[in-house]
Amino acid sequence: MPDWIPDIAASPLPRYLAIAEAIQDDVRAGRLAVGDRLPPQRALAVRLGIDFTTVARGYTEAQKRGLIDSHVGQGTFVRGTRAPAARPSGRPSPVDHSMNLPPEPDDPALIERMRGGLEAVGQDLVSLLRYQGFGGNEADKDAAANWLGRRALVPAQERIFVTPGAHPALLGIFSVLAKPGDVVLAEAITYPGARSITAQLGLRLVGLPMDADGIEPAAFAEACRRHQPKALYLNPTLQNPTTLTVPEKRRTEIAAIARRYGVPIVEDDAYGFIPAHGPAPFAAIAPDITWHVAGLAKCIGAGLRAAYTVVPNAKAGWPFVAAMRAASVMASPLTAALATRWIEDGTADAILRFIRQETVERQALAARILPPGSFRADPLSFCLWVPLPEPWTRSHFVGHMRATGLGVVASDAFTVEGTPIEAVRVCLGGPISRATLEHSLEYMAHALTESPAMASSFL
Repeated sequence: MPDWIPDIAASPLPRYLAIAEAIQDDVRAGRLAVGDRLPPQRALAVRLGIDFTTVARGYTEAQKRGLIDSHVGQGTFVRGTRAPAARPSGRPSPVDHSMNLPPEPDDPALIERMRGGLEAVGQDLVSLLRYQGFGGNEADKDAAANWLGRRALVPAQERIFVTPGAHPALLGIFSVLAKPGDVVLAEAITYPGARSITAQLGLRLVGLPMDADGIEPAAFAEACRRHQPKALYLNPTLQNPTTLTVPEKRRTEIAAIARRYGVPIVEDDAYGFIPAHGPAPFAAIAPDITWHVAGLAKCIGAGLRAAYTVVPNAKAGWPFVAAMRAASVMASPLTAALATRWIEDGTADAILRFIRQETVERQALAARILPPGSFRADPLSFCLWVPLPEPWTRSHFVGHMRATGLGVVASDAFTVEGTPIEAVRVCLGGPISRATLEHSLEYMAHALTESPAMASSFL
Protein backbone atom coordinates (compact mmCIF):
# COMPACT_ATOMS: atom_id res chain seq x y z
CA MET A 1 0.00 0.00 0.00
CA PRO A 2 2.56 2.61 -1.15
CA ASP A 3 -0.01 5.49 -0.97
CA TRP A 4 -0.61 5.03 2.76
CA ILE A 5 -0.20 8.37 4.56
CA PRO A 6 -0.87 8.48 8.31
CA ASP A 7 -2.71 11.41 9.87
CA ILE A 8 -0.43 12.44 12.72
CA ALA A 9 -1.09 16.18 12.84
CA ALA A 10 -3.46 16.03 15.82
CA SER A 11 -1.52 13.46 17.83
CA PRO A 12 -0.07 14.69 21.16
CA LEU A 13 2.70 12.07 20.90
CA PRO A 14 6.17 12.66 19.49
CA ARG A 15 5.88 12.28 15.73
CA TYR A 16 7.83 9.02 15.53
CA LEU A 17 5.52 7.45 18.12
CA ALA A 18 2.52 8.89 16.30
CA ILE A 19 3.63 7.06 13.14
CA ALA A 20 3.90 3.76 15.03
CA GLU A 21 0.46 4.35 16.62
CA ALA A 22 -1.04 5.11 13.21
CA ILE A 23 0.31 1.84 11.81
CA GLN A 24 -1.12 -0.03 14.80
CA ASP A 25 -4.53 1.68 14.52
CA ASP A 26 -4.79 1.11 10.78
CA VAL A 27 -3.84 -2.57 11.12
CA ARG A 28 -6.55 -3.05 13.76
CA ALA A 29 -9.12 -1.17 11.66
CA GLY A 30 -8.32 -3.17 8.54
CA ARG A 31 -7.03 -0.17 6.60
CA LEU A 32 -3.67 -1.96 6.45
CA ALA A 33 -3.72 -5.65 5.64
CA VAL A 34 -1.16 -8.35 6.24
CA GLY A 35 1.46 -8.17 3.49
CA ASP A 36 0.72 -4.56 2.54
CA ARG A 37 3.86 -2.66 1.63
CA LEU A 38 4.39 0.66 3.40
CA PRO A 39 5.87 3.69 1.62
CA PRO A 40 9.66 3.99 1.58
CA GLN A 41 10.85 5.97 4.58
CA ARG A 42 12.27 8.85 2.57
CA ALA A 43 9.13 9.13 0.45
CA LEU A 44 6.89 9.20 3.53
CA ALA A 45 9.11 11.83 5.14
CA VAL A 46 8.66 14.08 2.10
CA ARG A 47 4.88 13.56 2.07
CA LEU A 48 4.57 14.36 5.77
CA GLY A 49 7.03 17.27 5.63
CA ILE A 50 9.23 15.81 8.36
CA ASP A 51 12.80 14.57 8.46
CA PHE A 52 13.82 11.04 7.43
CA THR A 53 15.12 10.13 10.90
CA THR A 54 11.70 10.67 12.46
CA VAL A 55 10.05 8.30 9.99
CA ALA A 56 12.85 5.76 10.46
CA ARG A 57 12.34 5.86 14.23
CA GLY A 58 8.61 5.38 13.74
CA TYR A 59 9.13 2.32 11.56
CA THR A 60 11.64 0.94 14.06
CA GLU A 61 9.13 1.38 16.89
CA ALA A 62 6.45 -0.37 14.83
CA GLN A 63 8.86 -3.22 14.12
CA LYS A 64 9.61 -3.58 17.84
CA ARG A 65 5.86 -3.92 18.45
CA GLY A 66 5.72 -6.75 15.93
CA LEU A 67 3.58 -4.79 13.47
CA ILE A 68 5.89 -4.70 10.46
CA ASP A 69 8.95 -6.38 8.99
CA SER A 70 11.63 -4.76 6.85
CA HIS A 71 13.48 -6.69 4.15
CA VAL A 72 16.63 -5.28 2.57
CA GLY A 73 16.05 -4.49 -1.10
CA GLN A 74 12.30 -5.18 -0.87
CA GLY A 75 10.75 -2.72 1.55
CA THR A 76 8.63 -2.68 4.70
CA PHE A 77 5.55 -4.88 5.00
CA VAL A 78 2.70 -5.33 7.46
CA ARG A 79 3.60 -8.39 9.46
CA GLY A 80 1.66 -11.62 9.26
CA THR A 81 1.69 -15.15 7.95
CA ARG A 82 1.77 -14.03 4.33
CA ALA A 83 5.37 -13.58 3.27
CA PRO A 84 6.47 -10.63 1.14
CA ALA A 85 7.74 -11.10 -2.36
CA ALA A 86 10.49 -13.66 -2.86
CA ARG A 87 14.01 -12.49 -2.13
CA PRO A 88 15.66 -11.32 -5.35
CA SER A 89 18.60 -13.38 -6.50
CA GLY A 90 21.94 -12.06 -5.34
CA ARG A 91 20.58 -10.65 -2.10
CA PRO A 92 22.17 -11.65 1.22
CA SER A 93 20.95 -14.95 2.61
CA PRO A 94 19.31 -15.15 6.06
CA VAL A 95 21.68 -14.63 8.95
CA ASP A 96 23.40 -17.66 10.47
CA HIS A 97 22.49 -17.46 14.16
CA SER A 98 25.16 -20.02 15.03
CA MET A 99 27.83 -17.35 14.38
CA ASN A 100 28.98 -15.24 17.32
CA LEU A 101 27.71 -11.91 15.98
CA PRO A 102 27.53 -8.47 17.59
CA PRO A 103 24.06 -6.94 17.98
CA GLU A 104 23.01 -5.04 14.86
CA PRO A 105 22.41 -1.28 15.13
CA ASP A 106 18.74 -0.32 15.04
CA ASP A 107 19.01 3.37 15.90
CA PRO A 108 17.88 5.32 12.80
CA ALA A 109 20.26 8.20 13.44
CA LEU A 110 23.23 5.83 13.70
CA ILE A 111 22.16 3.91 10.60
CA GLU A 112 21.81 7.14 8.66
CA ARG A 113 25.29 8.16 9.82
CA MET A 114 26.66 4.83 8.60
CA ARG A 115 24.96 5.34 5.24
CA GLY A 116 26.50 8.80 5.01
CA GLY A 117 29.96 7.30 5.32
CA LEU A 118 29.16 4.79 2.59
CA GLU A 119 27.94 7.57 0.30
CA ALA A 120 31.08 9.61 0.97
CA VAL A 121 33.32 6.67 0.12
CA GLY A 122 31.32 6.14 -3.06
CA GLN A 123 32.45 9.53 -4.35
CA ASP A 124 35.81 7.90 -5.13
CA LEU A 125 34.33 4.65 -6.34
CA VAL A 126 36.26 4.28 -9.60
CA SER A 127 39.70 4.45 -7.99
CA LEU A 128 38.58 2.03 -5.26
CA LEU A 129 37.84 -0.60 -7.89
CA ARG A 130 41.50 -0.76 -8.94
CA TYR A 131 44.20 -3.09 -7.73
CA GLN A 132 46.25 -1.68 -4.88
CA GLY A 133 49.39 -2.80 -3.11
CA PHE A 134 48.91 -5.23 -0.26
CA GLY A 135 48.60 -3.87 3.28
CA GLY A 136 46.61 -0.68 2.73
CA ASN A 137 47.46 2.82 1.60
CA GLU A 138 48.80 5.51 3.89
CA ALA A 139 45.35 6.79 4.87
CA ASP A 140 44.18 3.27 5.74
CA LYS A 141 47.29 2.63 7.82
CA ASP A 142 46.83 5.96 9.61
CA ALA A 143 43.27 4.94 10.47
CA ALA A 144 44.52 1.52 11.59
CA ALA A 145 47.08 3.16 13.88
CA ASN A 146 44.36 5.44 15.24
CA TRP A 147 42.10 2.45 15.95
CA LEU A 148 44.86 0.32 17.47
CA GLY A 149 45.73 3.22 19.76
CA ARG A 150 42.50 2.49 21.62
CA ARG A 151 44.23 -0.72 22.75
CA ALA A 152 47.41 1.12 23.81
CA LEU A 153 49.23 -0.09 20.70
CA VAL A 154 51.57 2.30 18.89
CA PRO A 155 53.33 0.18 16.23
CA ALA A 156 55.23 1.78 13.37
CA GLN A 157 53.32 1.83 10.08
CA GLU A 158 55.74 -0.68 8.58
CA ARG A 159 54.43 -3.24 11.08
CA ILE A 160 50.74 -2.63 10.31
CA PHE A 161 48.89 -4.37 7.48
CA VAL A 162 45.27 -4.02 6.41
CA THR A 163 44.13 -7.58 5.70
CA PRO A 164 40.85 -8.98 4.26
CA GLY A 165 39.53 -10.10 7.64
CA ALA A 166 40.98 -11.90 10.64
CA HIS A 167 40.54 -15.39 9.21
CA PRO A 168 42.79 -14.83 6.16
CA ALA A 169 45.31 -13.06 8.40
CA LEU A 170 45.50 -16.07 10.73
CA LEU A 171 45.89 -18.35 7.73
CA GLY A 172 48.80 -16.23 6.49
CA ILE A 173 50.46 -16.08 9.91
CA PHE A 174 50.31 -19.83 10.53
CA SER A 175 51.60 -20.56 7.03
CA VAL A 176 54.63 -18.38 7.81
CA LEU A 177 55.31 -19.76 11.29
CA ALA A 178 54.81 -23.49 10.76
CA LYS A 179 54.94 -26.25 8.18
CA PRO A 180 52.88 -29.46 7.93
CA GLY A 181 53.36 -31.69 10.97
CA ASP A 182 54.46 -28.87 13.29
CA VAL A 183 52.69 -28.30 16.61
CA VAL A 184 50.67 -25.19 17.43
CA LEU A 185 49.34 -24.72 20.98
CA ALA A 186 45.95 -23.29 21.86
CA GLU A 187 43.36 -23.25 24.63
CA ALA A 188 41.79 -26.69 25.15
CA ILE A 189 38.47 -25.08 24.21
CA THR A 190 39.13 -22.61 21.44
CA TYR A 191 37.81 -20.70 18.44
CA PRO A 192 36.71 -23.14 15.69
CA GLY A 193 38.40 -21.05 13.02
CA ALA A 194 41.80 -21.80 14.52
CA ARG A 195 41.00 -25.51 14.38
CA SER A 196 39.99 -25.37 10.72
CA ILE A 197 42.98 -23.23 9.67
CA THR A 198 45.56 -25.43 11.37
CA ALA A 199 43.90 -28.54 9.96
CA GLN A 200 43.94 -27.07 6.46
CA LEU A 201 47.67 -26.36 6.78
CA GLY A 202 48.41 -29.85 8.13
CA LEU A 203 49.46 -28.54 11.54
CA ARG A 204 48.92 -30.40 14.80
CA LEU A 205 46.85 -28.35 17.22
CA VAL A 206 47.47 -29.24 20.88
CA GLY A 207 45.08 -27.99 23.55
CA LEU A 208 46.27 -26.63 26.89
CA PRO A 209 44.30 -27.02 30.13
CA MET A 210 42.59 -23.89 31.37
CA ASP A 211 41.47 -22.40 34.65
CA ALA A 212 39.38 -19.31 35.32
CA ASP A 213 42.23 -17.06 34.10
CA GLY A 214 43.03 -18.85 30.84
CA ILE A 215 45.69 -21.40 29.93
CA GLU A 216 47.67 -22.71 32.89
CA PRO A 217 51.26 -21.40 32.82
CA ALA A 218 52.80 -24.64 34.10
CA ALA A 219 50.99 -26.64 31.44
CA PHE A 220 52.15 -24.18 28.77
CA ALA A 221 55.79 -24.51 29.88
CA GLU A 222 55.55 -28.30 29.90
CA ALA A 223 54.03 -28.30 26.40
CA CYS A 224 56.88 -26.10 25.18
CA ARG A 225 59.42 -28.60 26.49
CA ARG A 226 57.56 -31.60 25.12
CA HIS A 227 56.38 -30.39 21.72
CA GLN A 228 58.72 -27.56 20.65
CA PRO A 229 55.67 -25.69 19.29
CA LYS A 230 55.91 -23.18 16.47
CA ALA A 231 53.25 -20.87 17.91
CA LEU A 232 50.74 -20.28 20.68
CA TYR A 233 47.29 -19.21 19.51
CA LEU A 234 45.15 -17.26 21.99
CA ASN A 235 41.83 -15.43 21.92
CA PRO A 236 42.46 -13.74 25.28
CA THR A 237 39.66 -11.18 25.63
CA LEU A 238 36.04 -12.38 25.88
CA GLN A 239 37.24 -15.70 24.55
CA ASN A 240 35.04 -17.50 22.09
CA PRO A 241 33.31 -19.61 23.40
CA THR A 242 33.97 -19.53 27.17
CA THR A 243 33.72 -15.68 27.43
CA LEU A 244 36.71 -15.53 29.83
CA THR A 245 39.21 -12.67 29.71
CA VAL A 246 42.82 -13.42 30.63
CA PRO A 247 43.91 -10.93 33.33
CA GLU A 248 47.05 -8.90 32.81
CA LYS A 249 49.07 -10.79 35.43
CA ARG A 250 48.43 -14.10 33.64
CA ARG A 251 49.26 -12.47 30.29
CA THR A 252 52.61 -11.36 31.67
CA GLU A 253 53.33 -14.90 32.92
CA ILE A 254 52.42 -16.44 29.56
CA ALA A 255 54.51 -13.90 27.65
CA ALA A 256 57.54 -14.65 29.84
CA ILE A 257 57.24 -18.40 29.18
CA ALA A 258 56.75 -17.83 25.44
CA ARG A 259 59.87 -15.68 25.30
CA ARG A 260 61.87 -18.22 27.32
CA TYR A 261 61.07 -21.00 24.84
CA GLY A 262 61.09 -18.85 21.72
CA VAL A 263 57.39 -19.42 20.94
CA PRO A 264 55.60 -16.69 18.94
CA ILE A 265 52.19 -15.64 20.26
CA VAL A 266 49.36 -15.31 17.77
CA GLU A 267 46.87 -12.96 19.44
CA ASP A 268 43.38 -13.05 17.95
CA ASP A 269 41.99 -9.84 19.44
CA ALA A 270 38.54 -10.17 17.87
CA TYR A 271 36.75 -8.87 20.97
CA GLY A 272 39.52 -6.75 22.43
CA PHE A 273 37.80 -3.47 21.59
CA ILE A 274 34.49 -4.40 23.22
CA PRO A 275 35.55 -3.67 26.84
CA ALA A 276 36.18 0.04 27.29
CA HIS A 277 39.05 -0.69 29.69
CA GLY A 278 40.29 -4.22 29.08
CA PRO A 279 43.70 -5.69 29.94
CA ALA A 280 46.68 -4.69 27.82
CA PRO A 281 47.01 -6.90 24.74
CA PHE A 282 49.94 -9.31 24.36
CA ALA A 283 51.14 -7.05 21.55
CA ALA A 284 51.72 -4.33 24.15
CA ILE A 285 53.24 -6.68 26.76
CA ALA A 286 55.51 -8.60 24.38
CA PRO A 287 55.49 -6.83 20.98
CA ASP A 288 58.68 -8.54 19.81
CA ILE A 289 57.10 -12.02 19.80
CA THR A 290 53.41 -11.26 19.16
CA TRP A 291 51.43 -11.39 15.94
CA HIS A 292 48.36 -9.28 16.69
CA VAL A 293 45.14 -9.55 14.65
CA ALA A 294 42.51 -6.88 15.34
CA GLY A 295 39.47 -7.82 13.28
CA LEU A 296 36.62 -5.38 12.72
CA ALA A 297 33.90 -8.02 12.36
CA LYS A 298 33.00 -8.21 16.06
CA CYS A 299 33.39 -4.56 17.05
CA ILE A 300 31.74 -2.95 13.99
CA GLY A 301 30.00 -5.57 11.85
CA ALA A 302 30.58 -9.07 10.55
CA GLY A 303 30.20 -7.99 6.94
CA LEU A 304 33.04 -5.49 7.22
CA ARG A 305 35.71 -7.99 6.23
CA ALA A 306 38.85 -6.18 7.31
CA ALA A 307 41.42 -6.62 10.06
CA TYR A 308 44.48 -4.72 11.21
CA THR A 309 47.39 -7.10 11.61
CA VAL A 310 50.51 -6.07 13.51
CA VAL A 311 53.65 -8.15 12.93
CA PRO A 312 56.49 -8.39 15.51
CA ASN A 313 58.97 -6.49 13.32
CA ALA A 314 59.40 -5.25 9.77
CA LYS A 315 61.40 -8.31 8.72
CA ALA A 316 58.57 -10.63 9.82
CA GLY A 317 56.28 -8.70 7.52
CA TRP A 318 58.10 -9.78 4.34
CA PRO A 319 57.06 -13.46 4.29
CA PHE A 320 53.66 -12.52 5.68
CA VAL A 321 53.00 -10.18 2.77
CA ALA A 322 54.10 -12.86 0.30
CA ALA A 323 51.75 -15.42 1.88
CA MET A 324 48.83 -13.00 1.94
CA ARG A 325 49.36 -11.88 -1.66
CA ALA A 326 49.37 -15.49 -2.81
CA ALA A 327 46.12 -16.22 -0.96
CA SER A 328 44.07 -13.05 -1.39
CA VAL A 329 46.06 -10.43 -3.39
CA MET A 330 44.83 -7.55 -1.20
CA ALA A 331 42.12 -6.39 1.14
CA SER A 332 39.16 -4.86 -0.67
CA PRO A 333 40.03 -1.16 -1.13
CA LEU A 334 36.32 -0.32 -0.92
CA THR A 335 35.95 -2.07 2.44
CA ALA A 336 39.18 -0.58 3.77
CA ALA A 337 38.09 2.90 2.68
CA LEU A 338 34.75 2.54 4.48
CA ALA A 339 36.50 1.39 7.67
CA THR A 340 38.89 4.34 7.38
CA ARG A 341 36.02 6.78 6.89
CA TRP A 342 34.06 5.46 9.87
CA ILE A 343 37.14 5.59 12.10
CA GLU A 344 38.02 9.12 11.02
CA ASP A 345 34.52 10.59 11.42
CA GLY A 346 33.71 8.81 14.71
CA THR A 347 31.06 6.46 13.29
CA ALA A 348 33.09 3.39 14.28
CA ASP A 349 33.17 4.57 17.89
CA ALA A 350 29.42 5.23 17.80
CA ILE A 351 28.79 1.68 16.51
CA LEU A 352 31.08 0.30 19.19
CA ARG A 353 29.19 2.20 21.90
CA PHE A 354 25.91 0.79 20.61
CA ILE A 355 27.29 -2.76 20.60
CA ARG A 356 28.50 -2.40 24.18
CA GLN A 357 25.22 -1.01 25.44
CA GLU A 358 23.00 -3.50 23.64
CA THR A 359 25.21 -6.42 24.69
CA VAL A 360 24.93 -5.38 28.34
CA GLU A 361 21.14 -5.25 27.98
CA ARG A 362 20.97 -8.71 26.40
CA GLN A 363 23.23 -10.20 29.04
CA ALA A 364 21.05 -8.63 31.72
CA LEU A 365 18.05 -10.42 30.19
CA ALA A 366 19.93 -13.71 30.35
CA ALA A 367 20.94 -13.11 33.96
CA ARG A 368 17.33 -12.33 34.92
CA ILE A 369 15.71 -15.25 33.10
CA LEU A 370 18.12 -18.20 33.29
CA PRO A 371 18.68 -20.20 36.48
CA PRO A 372 21.48 -18.72 38.63
CA GLY A 373 24.81 -20.45 38.06
CA SER A 374 23.59 -22.25 34.94
CA PHE A 375 25.94 -20.49 32.53
CA ARG A 376 29.17 -18.55 32.21
CA ALA A 377 29.23 -15.14 30.58
CA ASP A 378 30.63 -11.64 30.71
CA PRO A 379 28.38 -8.56 30.62
CA LEU A 380 30.07 -7.66 27.32
CA SER A 381 30.16 -11.09 25.65
CA PHE A 382 27.92 -11.91 22.70
CA CYS A 383 27.32 -15.44 23.94
CA LEU A 384 26.83 -17.70 26.94
CA TRP A 385 28.83 -20.82 27.74
CA VAL A 386 26.40 -23.34 29.20
CA PRO A 387 27.54 -26.57 30.91
CA LEU A 388 24.48 -28.83 30.65
CA PRO A 389 22.85 -30.47 33.67
CA GLU A 390 22.22 -34.20 33.56
CA PRO A 391 20.57 -35.92 31.79
CA TRP A 392 20.83 -33.40 28.94
CA THR A 393 23.36 -34.17 26.21
CA ARG A 394 24.67 -31.47 23.94
CA SER A 395 23.10 -32.99 20.82
CA HIS A 396 19.66 -33.24 22.45
CA PHE A 397 19.87 -29.69 23.77
CA VAL A 398 20.94 -28.26 20.39
CA GLY A 399 18.03 -30.06 18.74
CA HIS A 400 15.60 -28.87 21.40
CA MET A 401 16.64 -25.22 20.96
CA ARG A 402 16.81 -25.27 17.16
CA ALA A 403 13.56 -23.40 16.53
CA THR A 404 14.06 -20.58 19.03
CA GLY A 405 16.12 -18.11 17.00
CA LEU A 406 19.11 -18.54 19.31
CA GLY A 407 22.31 -19.91 17.84
CA VAL A 408 23.17 -22.94 19.98
CA VAL A 409 26.39 -24.78 19.11
CA ALA A 410 27.64 -27.96 20.76
CA SER A 411 31.04 -28.03 22.47
CA ASP A 412 32.37 -30.36 19.76
CA ALA A 413 33.05 -27.34 17.55
CA PHE A 414 35.43 -25.83 20.11
CA THR A 415 37.19 -28.84 21.62
CA VAL A 416 40.78 -29.27 20.43
CA GLU A 417 41.37 -32.85 21.62
CA GLY A 418 39.57 -35.66 23.45
CA THR A 419 35.90 -36.10 24.29
CA PRO A 420 33.94 -32.83 24.37
CA ILE A 421 32.19 -31.92 27.59
CA GLU A 422 28.40 -31.67 27.71
CA ALA A 423 28.17 -27.95 27.06
CA VAL A 424 26.92 -25.52 24.43
CA ARG A 425 27.58 -21.97 23.30
CA VAL A 426 24.44 -19.83 23.05
CA CYS A 427 24.67 -16.69 20.88
CA LEU A 428 22.71 -13.59 21.89
CA GLY A 429 23.84 -11.24 19.13
CA GLY A 430 22.88 -10.60 15.53
CA PRO A 431 19.50 -9.26 14.36
CA ILE A 432 17.36 -11.07 16.94
CA SER A 433 15.02 -8.63 18.70
CA ARG A 434 14.92 -8.29 22.47
CA ALA A 435 11.34 -9.59 22.51
CA THR A 436 12.35 -12.73 20.61
CA LEU A 437 15.46 -13.09 22.76
CA GLU A 438 13.41 -12.89 25.94
CA HIS A 439 10.99 -15.57 24.72
CA SER A 440 13.87 -17.82 23.61
CA LEU A 441 15.67 -17.45 26.93
CA GLU A 442 12.49 -18.32 28.82
CA TYR A 443 12.18 -21.45 26.68
CA MET A 444 15.83 -22.26 27.45
CA ALA A 445 15.33 -21.65 31.18
CA HIS A 446 12.49 -24.16 31.19
CA ALA A 447 14.69 -26.73 29.43
CA LEU A 448 17.53 -26.27 31.93
CA THR A 449 15.22 -26.94 34.84
CA GLU A 450 13.49 -29.99 33.33
CA SER A 451 14.55 -33.35 31.97
CA PRO A 452 14.74 -33.69 28.17
CA ALA A 453 11.52 -35.76 28.19
CA MET A 454 9.60 -33.20 30.24
CA ALA A 455 10.95 -30.22 28.28
CA SER A 456 10.01 -31.85 24.98
CA SER A 457 6.42 -32.30 26.10
CA PHE A 458 5.99 -28.53 25.83
CA LEU A 459 6.92 -28.37 22.14
